Amino acid sequence: MPPEPLHGNKGFDSDNSSGDFSEANHKAAEMLDLDPHQSNRTGKHNGEREIQENGIKRHRTSLPAPMFSRSDFSVWSILKKCIGLELSKITMPIVFNEPLSFLQRITEYMEHIYLINKACSHANPLERMQAVAAFAVSAVASQWERTGKPFNPLLGETYELTREDLGFRFISEQVSHHPPISAFYSEGLNKDFVFHGSIYPKLKFWGKSIEAEPRGTITLELLKHNEAYTWTNPTCCVHNVIIGKLWLEQYGTVEIVNHSTGDKCVLNFKPCGLFGKELHKVEGYIQDKNKKKLCVIYGKWTECLWCTDPTTYEAYKKNEKRGGEQKKLKPSEDVIKSENDEADDMPEVQETVQFIPGSKLLWRINCRPPNSSQMYNFTSFAVSLNELEKGMEAILAPTDCRLRPDIRNMEDGNMDLASKEKERLEEKQRAARKERAKDEVEWQTRWFHQGTNPYTGTPDWLYSGGYFDRNFSDCPDIY
Repeated sequence: MPPEPLHGNKGFDSDNSSGDFSEANHKAAEMLDLDPHQSNRTGKHNGEREIQENGIKRHRTSLPAPMFSRSDFSVWSILKKCIGLELSKITMPIVFNEPLSFLQRITEYMEHIYLINKACSHANPLERMQAVAAFAVSAVASQWERTGKPFNPLLGETYELTREDLGFRFISEQVSHHPPISAFYSEGLNKDFVFHGSIYPKLKFWGKSIEAEPRGTITLELLKHNEAYTWTNPTCCVHNVIIGKLWLEQYGTVEIVNHSTGDKCVLNFKPCGLFGKELHKVEGYIQDKNKKKLCVIYGKWTECLWCTDPTTYEAYKKNEKRGGEQKKLKPSEDVIKSENDEADDMPEVQETVQFIPGSKLLWRINCRPPNSSQMYNFTSFAVSLNELEKGMEAILAPTDCRLRPDIRNMEDGNMDLASKEKERLEEKQRAARKERAKDEVEWQTRWFHQGTNPYTGTPDWLYSGGYFDRNFSDCPDIY
């Protein structure tokens, strides 16, 4: 018997056992995402944001102020004393940040949520695993060229996102400060999936690079199929932090396990190598519970992901080793459209992945906005995450990242004020910690609790439920 799913039998997210939105949730959804009553009209919602013909609000496409130049600042003066040390306790100048909290960075996992929807729709378990594997790779794709450091969340900080147009809602909380642990929970509004986990990013400085090891388990439950998948993200490394152009790579082995069928997907994020030939490459395979290879997956986490049958892949590689002439074939539009329902929504990209004839497209990255380089290399999805509309403050929890003054001021281009606010918030957090120690009071998390992942048996932070009831009367004052 498979373990009982984490959502249990209390109803979806236990906030509303009927599965329907409460009146408070309905009003919140209107403010945070779209107005369902204007589905066939255009115009402004509450005089604020433009509504498209399909009723979905247009999220902003740029930040209020361009990125601040880092050219006059030296990271070496700060990092030279930190070689080999864990960096979570090191205070960095705000100029090396990007105007998002790490909780918002985690939310970017949901940018390619259509892959979860595809996994839910497939009747074949192999096709479901392929979609889940593509989702796991797409979850790190937004980090490409993102060399700015997200703000460390304050203890008790939260972030919520409701996207009715994409069919999900998301909540995260900073549940520990030392070590820094972020817990998150997301659910499909159609009760088709639950996605949750906790992440402890262990950072180390190695002289010329900063390495982030993402400890913690990520779990995806496909409710219709009674399946649960777990994995851990690859290691991320930023190079040339002292001198030269910053560049980023992901490396390590990611194992995605289907705990219902026993199928496993093993993905190898390849390190750059001596001459850079392996940069950004991902290769792996899906095997059944008897370790029989069912398909091979290949591509780049910065571009796209393909799959083909093992026999075709091995024949192609053998011919390549023998020096056979490999035609640089590109998949036709017909192939892409037949294999990917989202092709019409995906802009053209310049791809360098060697296409193997007969392969099926699993995922392709979206192009960045034209002015992305002036916006910390944000994706369109990332640009919208810190958007704060008039009236949202009355709906959000007082601990939400959008209300954090240092991030808000940095986004608005007020770097001096942002730096002062960052120092004030950090000192406020230290004072609160000293006060709790003096009174011998332990910190109590609000929306998550420590427990055990029922699929892996490892320690995890589990969602306690209740956030979307919007009773925020006992939330801490952290800002």
